[in-house]
Amino acid sequence: MNTLFLYTTSGCHLCELAEVLVREVQQSVNSNAREFCLELIEISDDPALVSRYGVRIPVVCLNGQDSELGWPFTHDDLISYLLKAWPSVNSNQPIG
Repeated sequence: MNTLFLYTTSGCHLCELAEVLVREVQQSVNSNAREFCLELIEISDDPALVSRYGVRIPVVCLNGQDSELGWPFTHDDLISYLLKAWPSVNSNQPIG
């Protein structure tokens, strides 16, 4: 199964908004046989992550790929990101 990483930190209001949006997309995607699990990554636990994402969070990344999607993003932005990140999935299959 694919994993969508959401880089976040405690008390980040934008991160909370992004998590709600990701979970909404996750429900619609999972119902269309394009499943992913969501893993929240607390950046404050790792100085390297704070350096990389401290002023950029929330940021999502599918399966640890180089491509990332940073805030602000919409439902449609996230769907587009996932479609690009899933090149091996049949593009005729509906998503979100």
